[in-house]
Amino acid sequence: MRRFILLLATNGGLGYLPRAPGTWGTLAGIPAFALLAAMPAELYLLTWTALLLLSCWVADGAGRIFGVVDDGRIVIDELVGYLVTVALLPFSWHNALAGFVFFRVFDIVKLPPARYFDQQMKNGIGVVMDDVVAGLYGALALRLWLQFLGTLG
Repeated sequence: MRRFILLLATNGGLGYLPRAPGTWGTLAGIPAFALLAAMPAELYLLTWTALLLLSCWVADGAGRIFGVVDDGRIVIDELVGYLVTVALLPFSWHNALAGFVFFRVFDIVKLPPARYFDQQMKNGIGVVMDDVVAGLYGALALRLWLQFLGTLG
């Protein structure tokens, strides 16, 4: 079970890569976005919700294994947050890459309430929820960007 938790928590090992593991971990979101974007909206949301619950459990378990609640190697939260940013958009490389940039910016900046989850909730839920909030900010920014470009929908 320990290996399974660490495999998921590190997005298949991406969290072990040196320098900016969160950025590497977010890259796992691009193929996930490509797969999920083909789903009907209800199935996308159901799948994302299951992934959210799984990631909270996995992040908590990996934090215990690593001995640090929000260890940098835990990057499943980046996957979940990125999927919020691109949720329900059609897959395109433009949407995928713009979503990647917007998500990473908001994940690094940690605007409230993301900062609260990051600093105050020292468990798997807090590890994941700061990225969900960053994903919501990223989703808003991405949709405004697409609206500006006239490419939404």
